[in-house]
Amino acid sequence: MSLEIELRHRQGDFTLDATFTCGDGITALFGRSGAGKTTLVNLIAGLARPNAGGRIAIDGRLLVDTAAGLFVPPHRRRIGYVFQEGRLFPHLDVRRNLLYGRFFARGRSDAIAFDEVVALLGIDGLLGRRTGGLSGGEKQRIAIGRALLARPQLLLMDEPLAALDAARKEEILPYLEGLRSQLRLPVVYVSHALPEVLRLADHLVLLENGAVRAAGPLADLAATPGLLPADEEGHEAGAVIAATVERHDDAHGLTWLAARAGRIALPRLPAAPGTAVRLRIRPRDITLMLAPPAEATTSALNILPGIVTAVVPAGGTYCEVGLDCSGDRLLARITRLSAERLALTPGKPVHLLVKSAALARNS
Repeated sequence: MSLEIELRHRQGDFTLDATFTCGDGITALFGRSGAGKTTLVNLIAGLARPNAGGRIAIDGRLLVDTAAGLFVPPHRRRIGYVFQEGRLFPHLDVRRNLLYGRFFARGRSDAIAFDEVVALLGIDGLLGRRTGGLSGGEKQRIAIGRALLARPQLLLMDEPLAALDAARKEEILPYLEGLRSQLRLPVVYVSHALPEVLRLADHLVLLENGAVRAAGPLADLAATPGLLPADEEGHEAGAVIAATVERHDDAHGLTWLAARAGRIALPRLPAAPGTAVRLRIRPRDITLMLAPPAEATTSALNILPGIVTAVVPAGGTYCEVGLDCSGDRLLARITRLSAERLALTPGKPVHLLVKSAALARNS
């Protein structure tokens, strides 16, 4: 799937000017409140028309082309939309809310099975219940299921976890990961929360004041020095790398992962050898050295060779250092004094020390 966006839209004093292309997987639209994220997804869905020119295409099928006077209405776009609130029908039980979505896929040979959606979202025990007694996380799962049963070509999710507390977010995140790994349904996911973006997204579009500052693979952008700002809750960006469970060390409560960067140890994971995982490494958890320490002189189990790619100031005290570790891109946040002492410049070989206790599986 390819989604091509070229839009210009004005709302009062605000102008959205967005051009990018994204493909399969989850594409996160990330930015602070007021950056233009919801305006953009409403334009994609057809809930608003670009008033200053634009073009939208899915797999080459034009939905909007203002130059040609083309505007496909929302109900013909085959786009599912999950809002911040579930927006379920209160007079229908869960089963009938789900079947309402199935109505829009009638007659399609590629319609997804009802039981498959129920199993994917873990909602079998909710089918006979009224929606008024559901938790926020349960309502969102029903809303996602209803959208999936309409068999959309693209699913839009506008801050679907924003109205949930931390416990309910943790309840629903694994189901969102299932959309990526099991259904392979392309998703445009709106968020201003970095932890969600780093856990879920394959691609990232960074919006600032209505403009696209950067767009591309999440693994590249998340490790670009000085690019991603902290979110509104103060969470900072960090590298996300792909790895595979290599083996478990039950005697010491550790799991060893294999990544391009090298072998990485972290607290024991409940995952079988061979399982693919995404690992987030925070910039503040990396220490840089010019030479690898002897094993007997450090408690760090993870010592990875790398090459400095960039050094960017990050406030008066700190700087961010971009690193290439055999193709995995990482990001370190150290003091400017440390960078000066090590004479860090692009192309310089270094060794990264990462504490196992600081690591956690990202998904």
